[in-house]
Amino acid sequence: MSVNKEISVLIVDDYQTMRGVIRNLLRQLGFHNTIEAGTTDEAMQALKEKECGLVIFDWLTGPMSGADFFKEVHKDEKLNKVPFIVVCAESNQEIIADIHQAGVADFIAKPFTEATLKKRMIALFGSF
Repeated sequence: MSVNKEISVLIVDDYQTMRGVIRNLLRQLGFHNTIEAGTTDEAMQALKEKECGLVIFDWLTGPMSGADFFKEVHKDEKLNKVPFIVVCAESNQEIIADIHQAGVADFIAKPFTEATLKKRMIALFGSF
């Protein structure tokens, strides 16, 4: 199965510059349909308003904790199948354990490259 590059990708990060970096990495990979959110509240609203095929989520974006945000998304029957790639500048054992305990399938430590993002997307969706 090949990934559909027309999917909407929601980028959730409290730093506008980082959202821009991730958006540019996605464009380099051929994904041009991106939505951005600077808070978990904005992200929930975006997920409810537009169908997204992928969420790239900074675990430390608030005001909701990463674990609580992930739980809220997965309570919603319409959203619980949306794949997530969690990114975080903090990669200590406690945060990584929290991410895995929440049930997140994939994690990338910041900063990351186009090649790293592509590898994670291939793992989620199959070949490009």
